[in-house]
Amino acid sequence: MTGDMDYRITRATPDDLQVLVPLFDAYRVFYGRPSDPAMAQAFLRERFERDESVIFLARDGGGVIGFTQLYPCFSSVSARRIWVLNDLYVEARARRSGVARALMEAAHAHARDTGAARVTLCTARDNTPAQVLYESLGYMRETKMLAYALEF
Repeated sequence: MTGDMDYRITRATPDDLQVLVPLFDAYRVFYGRPSDPAMAQAFLRERFERDESVIFLARDGGGVIGFTQLYPCFSSVSARRIWVLNDLYVEARARRSGVARALMEAAHAHARDTGAARVTLCTARDNTPAQVLYESLGYMRETKMLAYALEF
């Protein structure tokens, strides 16, 4: 909890799907994708069914106000798991209240608890508020590696 905002962080379960879908859909819209709640629900349901991600929710008295989603990956060099913090979203009304930081701290605790070597993430070049948060948590901007992507 921070300031006047009262919230708690919990790990999502399949029972949270209905409250998570609108937030996940809003997250995708934030990144320029068209709203598609049915697709969001199918995608999230599949992640739960296949145990392919870990999702933490920020809840206040009015419902879910933020989430972060981690995907497992592995490092051959360190021969350990890594977690990719792929999604982080907080409703506009709850931003700048510590919710994003609390979600990330829950993700970090999960990574440590699972023996992970690290947590990695990417964000848009123009998402300065997120970059400030990440750097305040100790994330270092990668300078040695070049990232490439092939989209299909």
